[in-house]
Formats: sequence, structure tokens, C-alpha cells
Amino acid sequence: MILIAGGTGRLGSQLANALCRRDFRVRVMSRGLSPHADRLDEKVEVVHGDIRDPADLVTAMDGVELVVSAVQGFAGPGDVSPESVDRDGNINLIEAAEKQGAAFVLVSVLGAATDSRMELFRMKYAAEQRLRAGSCQWTIVRPEASAETWANIIEQTAGKSGRPLVFGRGDAPISWVSVQDVAALVERAVLDESLRNRVLEISGPEPATLMELAKMVMVRQGWTGSPRRVPRPMLHVMANTVGRLRPEMDRQARASLAMDNMPTHRSDVLRAEFPDLPCTPVSAVIAQL
Repeated sequence: MILIAGGTGRLGSQLANALCRRDFRVRVMSRGLSPHADRLDEKVEVVHGDIRDPADLVTAMDGVELVVSAVQGFAGPGDVSPESVDRDGNINLIEAAEKQGAAFVLVSVLGAATDSRMELFRMKYAAEQRLRAGSCQWTIVRPEASAETWANIIEQTAGKSGRPLVFGRGDAPISWVSVQDVAALVERAVLDESLRNRVLEISGPEPATLMELAKMVMVRQGWTGSPRRVPRPMLHVMANTVGRLRPEMDRQARASLAMDNMPTHRSDVLRAEFPDLPCTPVSAVIAQL
């Protein structure tokens, strides 16, 4: 049995369906939020639970031989946060896997580090360190920012104006990666035991700035004009005012400030090792919107 935490999200649902096609028994764990539009295969078992509550993991872990964590706490209702989900929730899940004697595949984030300016990156790194220090056989997959997720975010900020919002300068080239590519790599990490105790970093083949991504979305949707910009000073004000009352706004503002200075990653080494992995340009993702 394979357990996928966060299995009703975009990445988790694609992975669950792919593993079902290989005739694996798959169970997904969800907080009960609406699943992504990609329907889960009818053979996938769905259990409701929250990795922030260790008691919810008891039933979910029954008979499990391998765990995949595809959760994220950057955005969500209530008290969801990177600290509560990406660090503490993942640690709960790792400890449950250790008791079960299960292997563990953690979907982290490219750039995870203890001194990162982004809370999400720091919390993912803390989970990575706990996993590596424990008794599980592990694989860590670090993807670059999701092309599909950010294209959707850009669409939503446009509203009725048809002019998306770009937070900050938006001039740093980012190697946006398709969820399809990440799902294929995580699937390989699940299947190939020789990848245990390795960190696999994946990015897309076509760097583009946030401003360029917004313009791609506009062209695809037939919107005219140019994106609207929220300048960096306004982001600082947002983080220090409304962000004090609404933590999710604080995270978004600070993440946007950090993205202006993110390095451009390449995954040439990974692509050379696994030449059959899909390599989807961000322009192709936009074309499929």
C-alpha cells in the first residue's frame, strides 16, 4: 500500500492515478478540501485526515509500505501555515512512517534552506533534516515553482480587468516546472529503490520572469493591455500592516519580495540521468490553459 498525503491536490492526484495504472494499491489522505479537477481513479482509496493531528495518521498508515508527502501549507484555510503543515505535519508523518517501517518520499521545494527568506523554504528544509536523521529509507524531490499553479494565480489576480497583478519587480528569470514533470519524477522515486537516500532537484527548460509569465497568460486569454504591478515598497507595507492580521497575506508579500532575488536553476544533471522524463516548457503549459 502507498499512502499519498495531499493526494487530492494537482500533483498528488496525478501521482495517485499513475500508480493505480501500474496496479499499485493507493490510498490518499486529504483534509476534506475539494479535490482538484483531475478526478481520482475509482480504485484509489480516500481517507479524511490532517497530518497536523497524529491521531489521524493511525488509520491512514494501516498496511502502508511507502509514504509520499505532497502537502503544502503556504495557502489554505484556518490556521494552515508552512510551520504547521510543511514542518510539524511532515514530522508527524515521518514519525508515523518510522513506526510502520515504511519508506518515505518527501516533495520539498528547490531552494529549501535553513536561512531562506521564505518561510515555506525554511519549513520544508526542517522536514528534510528530520527525515534524513531518522530511520526511514528516504528520497527528497525538490521541484522549482509550479508553472500550472502560478499561471492560475496570475489568472485569478486579473479579475474582470483582464490585467493580472505582478507583485514586486517580477524580473527574475524562474525555471517554472510543469506538475506533469514533477509527478513523473516522484513516480520514479517511488518505483526505483536505487534512488533511496538521494535528493533530486528538478526545474523546467524555459526560464521566464513573472512579468513574462503574466504576459503569456494575457496573450493566451486574449486580454489586451499590460499587467498591473504592485511595487516592492507596497509589499513591505502589506507585510507590516494587513499581514499582521492575516498571516497568509504576510506570507504572500514576503514570498514575492524573495522571488525578485531568486537564482535561476537548471536541472541538466538530472535530465541527463533520466532523459526519458517529460521536459515541458512553460509556454506549452500556458498553451494548454
